[in-house]
Amino acid sequence: MELSARAREAAVSLTAEARHDFAVVIPAFNEAPVVPALLSELRATFERYELSGEVLFVDDGSTDGTADLVEKEANAWPLLKVLRHPANLGKTEAIITASRATERTYLVLFDADLQHLPDQIPRFLEKLHAGWDIVTGRKIGFYDKRVVSSFYNALSRRIFRVPVSDLNSMKAFRRDILDEISLRHDWHRFFVVLAHARGYSVSEIDIELHPRRAGTSKYTGLFRIAVGMIDLVSVWFLLLFSRKPLMLFGFTGMALIALGMIVGVVAFILRFGMDLGFRPLLYLVILLETVGFLLFGFGLIAEMIAQLREEVDSLRRGDR
Repeated sequence: MELSARAREAAVSLTAEARHDFAVVIPAFNEAPVVPALLSELRATFERYELSGEVLFVDDGSTDGTADLVEKEANAWPLLKVLRHPANLGKTEAIITASRATERTYLVLFDADLQHLPDQIPRFLEKLHAGWDIVTGRKIGFYDKRVVSSFYNALSRRIFRVPVSDLNSMKAFRRDILDEISLRHDWHRFFVVLAHARGYSVSEIDIELHPRRAGTSKYTGLFRIAVGMIDLVSVWFLLLFSRKPLMLFGFTGMALIALGMIVGVVAFILRFGMDLGFRPLLYLVILLETVGFLLFGFGLIAEMIAQLREEVDSLRRGDR
């Protein structure tokens, strides 16, 4: 079935409220060359499927006049709102800025490069209104970073047990999920992981990937890969130990304390049983016991911080 037919089927099933109660979020940094085609196709899609949601274009500190061009090409389109960052803050911050600028229930994250078509939007909305909290897109087609992306997604699925195969693609979700989780810089890649860990439901649909129309990708280079892997480890640590930090610090500290006691017994036997003095063993005992008790103490403090965090989260959820 062709894309337009699938999108038309999805649009037909949408209620009037569903066609209105969403916002398309478009983070952009120096995307002026693609702006005319982007806005033209967005408006055509909204008219074709009778959509009336908001379009939040977040200019993330562009230096090529992207925001000004958007306002010019939009020609006073009432559904479009341009939000500006004074500097390049990142995609995560752009998503947060957009979520704070709307009251719509659902957000559809759409990249400005048109590697996905706006015709996909009704399909995401249909899936959301079927009861899912998050819907992700599984890229179908050729793209340059397939090997890196496939490895990253496979590793993430194995570590985090998320029920989707592509974490860094077009997605749609309930806006209030962003009130529940905290996204640090560049953690938009782990939004699905963090939300799924909180119990939100996740599904995915196949979406076709197209070549970039103009401009250049902003996510290239070995440095980006290294940063992504470091962030993955950070998220893994957060999910595994943030609620039970004593599991890590306490267990490690107790293991070092026990090892220090064993080494101490060996040193005692060598000194007083075999008359063999070996001072480095004494230093090793001191080191193991000191580090062990320090780690165990860190674990106790971290437990109190974790408890405080849970209480703050409970109060925040109660305020909403």
